[in-house]
Amino acid sequence: MKNGKKAGAASGNGGVLDFSDSYPVFTHDMKATHTILVPDMLPWHFGLFEHILHRHGYRVEVLHNEGRAVIDEGLKHVHNDACYPALCVIGQFLNALKSGKYDLGKTAVMITQTGGGCRASNYLPLIRKALKAEFPTIPVLSFNFSGLEKGSGFEMSLSIILEFAYATLYSDLIMSLYNQTAPYEQNAGDCQRVRAACMQTLKKRFSEGGYRKYKKNVNEIIAAFSAVPVKREKKIKVGIVGEIYVKYSPLGNSHLEEFLLGEGCEPVVPALMDFVLYCVINNLNDAKFYGKKSKTTFLYRIAYRWAYKKQKQLIGWTRRSRYEPQHDFEHLRAYADRVINQGVKMGEGWLIPAEMAALCETGTVNIVCTQPFGCLPNHIAGKGASRAVKALFPDANIVPVDYDPSATKVNQENRIKLMLATAREK
Repeated sequence: MKNGKKAGAASGNGGVLDFSDSYPVFTHDMKATHTILVPDMLPWHFGLFEHILHRHGYRVEVLHNEGRAVIDEGLKHVHNDACYPALCVIGQFLNALKSGKYDLGKTAVMITQTGGGCRASNYLPLIRKALKAEFPTIPVLSFNFSGLEKGSGFEMSLSIILEFAYATLYSDLIMSLYNQTAPYEQNAGDCQRVRAACMQTLKKRFSEGGYRKYKKNVNEIIAAFSAVPVKREKKIKVGIVGEIYVKYSPLGNSHLEEFLLGEGCEPVVPALMDFVLYCVINNLNDAKFYGKKSKTTFLYRIAYRWAYKKQKQLIGWTRRSRYEPQHDFEHLRAYADRVINQGVKMGEGWLIPAEMAALCETGTVNIVCTQPFGCLPNHIAGKGASRAVKALFPDANIVPVDYDPSATKVNQENRIKLMLATAREK
């Protein structure tokens, strides 16, 4: 570890921050020796992502520790005014590192970043500052495609990117089919067993190279869930939209999906691929709206066409079954144009009202908009845009719920129960 520069000093590489002179750096040699800890942001997806990185030689472990002790650890090092997801992530890291489970001389931590205009772009210095206070020798890695950091020994190859894309599509499908089946299963636990079996089969396919047999894998997943005996009854559908972390993370949203299932509802969670396509198309919109063309613009265009084609195929195969398919991303963009301009891209930006409108159109008019307290972009694009969505769909029953360390789970659930009471009356 070198000394000499202040944390976050400009490196002279086009504005990209280089922390190599101030903090420990993950080197190529550490790939074989270090365990990389990852916060549990996407419980439906990270199991496959973890397996893929293992295949490529990285010793990755997704953290599942939670509870008040995790939040308290985050509060020690993150200001209350900072983003709640940052507090959760840092709390998970510190709580895990203090557990005695890991060799601190051979451990690193990794965070995913989109590089947008919200505070998520500042997570890296927040994490490094927290670790410097208690674990100054542990490297921090940034998993991003935005060039936020240079000099890391973590290499993102084309093979890993391709496998991650397929893993996202498969995990989105499993998440959707599980939530459409679990509320109606005749035998408790059937869906959980099918989910586990599908994940194990996919891990085997990734290890053997069969993950590219896209149609075969998708149809097998659909067939596995279709075979679960279900009750023929109608339940309230509740959509979940909002900031990316609290939308998916059980730690961030107080196990919202489980709560809705316990209330006899069917959770409807938009696909992660929608967020991926949102990030890609925003780069193309930068070129279209603001003239910000770069050497990578054409690569984003190729990536968008490939991913959108795969999504369309998935929608087509799902539509042939008894299940409702996920949203078509171009359809989401069309709805965004009716509510808010696609130039509004801070945080989750136009994607939130677009998802709310698409949910309403497909019959899911009851929606929980999850927001970290004080997250200005998502309050504007989420809570602020809900009136425009209600103008399009008068039956929309949208409740914004703030998540932060001072918000109790009871208060959050009571707000959702009031929304459900209104839904049942209708």
